[in-house]
Amino acid sequence: MLRAGIVGLPNVGKSTLFNALVANAKAEAANFPFCTIEPNVGVVSVPDERLNVLSQIAGSVQIIPARVEFVDIAGLVKGASQGEGLGNQFLSHIREVDAIVHVVRCFENDDIIHVAGSVDPARDIEIINLELGLSDLAQIERRIERTRKQARTSKDAQFEITVLEKLVAALNEGKSVRQVSLNEEEAAIIQGLGLLTSKPIIYAANVSEDDLATGNEFVEKVRQIASQENAQVVIVSAQVEAELVELAEEDKADFLESLGVKEGGLKSLIRATYTLLGLRTYFTSGPKESRAWTINAGMSAPQAAGVIHSDFERGFIRAETVAYDDLVASGSMKSAKEKGLVRSEGKEYIVQEGDVMLFLFNV
Repeated sequence: MLRAGIVGLPNVGKSTLFNALVANAKAEAANFPFCTIEPNVGVVSVPDERLNVLSQIAGSVQIIPARVEFVDIAGLVKGASQGEGLGNQFLSHIREVDAIVHVVRCFENDDIIHVAGSVDPARDIEIINLELGLSDLAQIERRIERTRKQARTSKDAQFEITVLEKLVAALNEGKSVRQVSLNEEEAAIIQGLGLLTSKPIIYAANVSEDDLATGNEFVEKVRQIASQENAQVVIVSAQVEAELVELAEEDKADFLESLGVKEGGLKSLIRATYTLLGLRTYFTSGPKESRAWTINAGMSAPQAAGVIHSDFERGFIRAETVAYDDLVASGSMKSAKEKGLVRSEGKEYIVQEGDVMLFLFNV
């Protein structure tokens, strides 16, 4: 299961957001810095209305959604890359995740202390990005020093140094590694370094409940910064999400409607994170269960079968496959087959988003 790390300055709403994400999580949310020392981990379901439709068509007893793991990482402060505020420890936690959800405070509240004394999303983002960049810079420079001796006789080592120096130049200009254009060979060189600024990022603009529907000037500043990185911005309200957790299901829709939105920002955040990680969904559906399976984009049918069980991949024969939209339009698998919409796909088939599949295999 792929992991997304929730990062940001202290007191921006990370732990409150995390608690709402996993509903039953017990991450401590308090009005002082570093209340989260060890990272809290929670597994969340990816909202997908297609599962409910498939369940109705197949008469499924159970629905099993796709899942993403979220990690609540303690707040970083200026100087984290030099160890300030247990920074080295917290940065190591970020190194272990696949993507970053950067929570940015976009609300005024005199009762909640801001570590820098005022609300300024641009400054806050710069602090975090600078610390991540400095950490990467130090790591890359150490790697270059270790590689220099080999470079005297090794062309591979010379090439590696060329790639690393390209990253150093970008980081010194205030850019992130993900903003550097790398070909496949260059990307392979840095893959094992776990560079913090190479990880894909989503900015979660945390607003008050009054601004959830429309955003505010703070959110616009976040969007301007995100556009320069080709990053996505999702508006959330940790305050609203915390209240939603406490409400009965039948009351949630009324509460959200009163705020002028159809759903809270968390569902959008979960879906955006899932997409950011380059994940795709295919389905299996029958009387027992309708289930969403997570694969990486570009996986073949045997690889997708292997997500269910390694025996499925080893003994793969073929996959009976129908597109979700075709199945829904037909109303049943039987009708889809009669219309010739159910295809028999072999080992070379690349699974598409929303495919509904039945694998045939040898034991």
